[in-house]
Amino acid sequence: METFLKEYLSFLKLERNLSGNTISSYKNDIKSLLHYLSERGISDPSDITFSHLIEFFKTLSEICLSNSTAARYFSSIKSFFKYLFESKYIQENPIERLSSPKLSKNLPVVLTVEEIDSILTEPNVKSKLGLRDKALLELLYACGLRVSELINLKISNLFLKEEVIRVFGKGSKERIVPIGSSAITWIENYLLKSRPLLEKKSKSENILLLNNRGTKLSRMGVWKIIDKYTKTAAIKKDVHPHTFRHSFATHLLEGGADLRAVQEMLGHADISTTQIYTHIDRDYIKQVHKDFHPRG
Repeated sequence: METFLKEYLSFLKLERNLSGNTISSYKNDIKSLLHYLSERGISDPSDITFSHLIEFFKTLSEICLSNSTAARYFSSIKSFFKYLFESKYIQENPIERLSSPKLSKNLPVVLTVEEIDSILTEPNVKSKLGLRDKALLELLYACGLRVSELINLKISNLFLKEEVIRVFGKGSKERIVPIGSSAITWIENYLLKSRPLLEKKSKSENILLLNNRGTKLSRMGVWKIIDKYTKTAAIKKDVHPHTFRHSFATHLLEGGADLRAVQEMLGHADISTTQIYTHIDRDYIKQVHKDFHPRG
């Protein structure tokens, strides 16, 4: 499959005279599909069926990537199969019967990288609550956490030297998520300068992010923090905690990150803790995060 891809990319460059950025975008999108197929033991384009493509695009929609990104994936892959068919590498084109993927009607709001940056610069890191908010926002975006995962995160779940955190998602399923250098820096600053001022020995326990009473932040508390900085950053979109998760996934995929690695980081795959280590190499996931996350 890699040979066909290389030949196709050469065709785009020499015959269609596309720009380097456009060719790179085609390459990243198609490689995501090839990796998906490889995991299912498919290495011959003739073995790819309509059902395989349906499942691939269904997986994309579950990751909550932006509508424009989904359309780009479809266009890239459709063009690749058209090339394979016209070059007589395949006898039938499995994507001909497939319509452009339609995500949910209520598409998630996704922030641009620039909008994320503007929000992250808003907290006053010289105050104890501003420094906490900075750490919270950096962590939320760096790891794509659900709000429930964020507020229940414990100090003992941090492995900052190893650049990962342990997260307990839906159904108490455990996963290991990489964390970028920017978030690590601000969490360390928060632990050193802010959390000791917020901590109440009898109430705080081992919870990472504390409110002004020294107890765990509530969902509404996190929502208010995000709403505050979204407004001061003059962002007009309807932004809530899950928006950071949508943005996390979309930015990784748009940067060319592997679909399977993003699934693991989001915790969408229904696998046990052991399978995290047997099916996905942790160092590889960390490198994917470092390479493709804007603040990795």
